[in-house]
Amino acid sequence: MIVQLTGTLVEVMPTHAVIDVGGVGYEVGISHNTAAELPSVGTAGVTVLTRMVVREDAMELYGFMSREERTLFDRLVAISGVGPKLALSVLSTFKPAALATVVATQDANRMAQVPGVGKRKAQRLLVDLDGVFQKDAELRSLVGLSTPSLDDVVPRSSANSVTAEATDALLSMGFTPQEAELALEGHEDAGALTIEQALSFALRRLGGGH
Repeated sequence: MIVQLTGTLVEVMPTHAVIDVGGVGYEVGISHNTAAELPSVGTAGVTVLTRMVVREDAMELYGFMSREERTLFDRLVAISGVGPKLALSVLSTFKPAALATVVATQDANRMAQVPGVGKRKAQRLLVDLDGVFQKDAELRSLVGLSTPSLDDVVPRSSANSVTAEATDALLSMGFTPQEAELALEGHEDAGALTIEQALSFALRRLGGGH
């Protein structure tokens, strides 16, 4: 596994860079944000964090200027339906801290701005990423998120508002009011007391839905 490269920067494009390491040129896929942070072509001693993705027909390297971005890339490609290119598209649209904020606020409109992500896919990505951030203390720390305080959680846990907002989210994803009502039935008894938990509960019951 190649996790880091240090060498001379030979080429930088919005989607990839080439680094000469001991006479061997390595092409790495990069986000627009990493491309903007790289030094000028010809600079020696450039270090890029990398992640190798092995497929049946290819071995591809992806490069990152920060540990935060590489960690988010790892978490993104672990989500069903998210490949390296879509992960880079997300990271090209949002810097790590901005993505963390989008996930924390469940901002589907901003997530839908990512090329290749529509409104429905944005909702699903937000639910999946919210679970990732909740379970991964290291990731929260990397992007500067603290554990939500009781004051942050309680106002969002009002049963009526949670059900209403989760229903609105399901309707925006294309489900009917009847489907939304049935899918959310019993979410409080199941312990799904926040909007994100209720939405995740409903999507599981819908089994992928439309």
